[in-house]
Amino acid sequence: MTTLLLLGLGMQEIILIALVVLLLFGGRKIPELMKGLGKGVKSFKDGVKGIEEDADLSDKGNKEKKEQ
Repeated sequence: MTTLLLLGLGMQEIILIALVVLLLFGGRKIPELMKGLGKGVKSFKDGVKGIEEDADLSDKGNKEKKEQ
């Protein structure tokens, strides 16, 4: 069967995991969990983007100092 990216999970494993999550948390809690997960991922991406911007500014500043 098909696999999910590098995890090597097939459709049967994904369905089993989804059923276990549904049984553990119930149908009402899953949207709240996904919302929290989405906010966490967005926060992480914003942090990485800020670090990259700081690194780019630092590199530009170093190049300007070398040229002088």
